[in-house]
Amino acid sequence: MKILLNIIWLVFGGVMTAIEYIISSVMLMITIIGIPFGLQTLKLAAVSLWPFGTNIAAGGWPSGCLAGLMNLIWWFVGVIPIALTHLAWGIILCLTLIGIPFGLQHFKLMGLALFPFGKSVYN
Repeated sequence: MKILLNIIWLVFGGVMTAIEYIISSVMLMITIIGIPFGLQTLKLAAVSLWPFGTNIAAGGWPSGCLAGLMNLIWWFVGVIPIALTHLAWGIILCLTLIGIPFGLQHFKLMGLALFPFGKSVYN
């Protein structure tokens, strides 16, 4: 069932958000300072392509104050357009009965996009 949901997911915003993450990752990796942020966006791109069956838990690298500092910097780097994309897709999909599971995945990914540092993603 997860495979079928993930295939349908690719049509309902998965590919678009993954492309958005990859473009932002390339832009961040141009500078040396942006490499850790670019690596996070690559991880987020992988999750946005195949979200059903993946879980997000607290306790990844970095942790503690460093994660908080990097999340703060992340907010100034440009997380807002990505989070707004997830919010828009989530609202649009939750308006339909069939799209509710996909909308909930967009809301889950929006939370991860807002604060990606200090979280680990696993299957």
